[in-house]
Amino acid sequence: MPKVDIWDLPELPKNQLPPHLQLQRTRVSCNNDAPTNTENITYSGAYASMGVDNMVRLNDFKEKFQVKVTKLNEEDMEFDLIGIDASIANAFRRILISEVPTMAIEKVLVANSSSLVQDEVLAHRLGLIPIKVDPRLFDYMSENDVPNEKNSIVFKLNFKCDRKSGERRTVYSQDLKWLPSGSEYVLPTETPSDTTSKPKTYTSFTSSQDSLPEFSNNPITVASDIIISKLGPGQEIELEAHAIKGIGKTHAKWSPVATAWYRMLPEVVLLQDIQDEDAEILVKKCPVKVFDIEDIGKGKKRATVTRPRACTLCRECVREPGWEEKVALRRVKDHFIFTIESTGALPPEVLFTEAVKILEDKCERVITELS
Repeated sequence: MPKVDIWDLPELPKNQLPPHLQLQRTRVSCNNDAPTNTENITYSGAYASMGVDNMVRLNDFKEKFQVKVTKLNEEDMEFDLIGIDASIANAFRRILISEVPTMAIEKVLVANSSSLVQDEVLAHRLGLIPIKVDPRLFDYMSENDVPNEKNSIVFKLNFKCDRKSGERRTVYSQDLKWLPSGSEYVLPTETPSDTTSKPKTYTSFTSSQDSLPEFSNNPITVASDIIISKLGPGQEIELEAHAIKGIGKTHAKWSPVATAWYRMLPEVVLLQDIQDEDAEILVKKCPVKVFDIEDIGKGKKRATVTRPRACTLCRECVREPGWEEKVALRRVKDHFIFTIESTGALPPEVLFTEAVKILEDKCERVITELS
């Protein structure tokens, strides 16, 4: 075999890696036994010996970065984040779960509860009910603050089953009634004989919340059809629930998402033509129908990749010997399919924009402290 001089090889275009290195840099290879090339190469001089600069530049980032919404409704949202690092995608996920604020029930004043559900469990269940209100309209309440119309929401629950009729009823979340004027329970005083024009309650509302412009056309409600308790004949629940603003880092009841998760974009590549009987075998192997059969004429059929996004990387198509030479399963390192499932407090698209603002504030805080 003749000796090949390295200087006789064809010269690569400027700022371009050889195909095998470019594949390792941009893709995760999902082999039958384990994934490979999972690390991100972020060092700017990693390919300096080949004349390729691996530095991240702002203008290049602006050109590559994209957000494409593929699904959007009141409950969930799916979109593609293209051109970012996995650490940024994970930052959005963590912020959505633990740092975007919502309103949730924090204090429950039980006047009477004869149901089988203990008071502590009842309070916990009430705290997990999503409240449909924009938390940006409210202020955080510290330990020294007094509950008022700008930092608290009050609900009452008064439900009773008649003993004589023997009725049994289920208490649902929609049975919570909003009290726009604040608490109706009078504070216990040291001087019961003290008579005032207006007795003090557990809240100090100077005005009714339903008179405020932000709530006059959009009354505060809670998510419906959530079972709170079941009452038998003669049983009763009478209480007040006070909601305040908080974040999921403090308690999960303030988390605005049922879940927020992401995955790398699957890439399914046929390394060679798979025809006739092998094509039918490949289609049957895949449980999520990623592959399909194409008629190429003269009675011949060929396998094609029609739904690569549906691939779950179960590896059924490459599990048997010999199929890894025919099919390659990969993940794109800088392309993430992000899913947000809202609890109902805020629309999912608003949750993501709020997460972006929080991350921006964090970055500005770091820059300010470094300067």
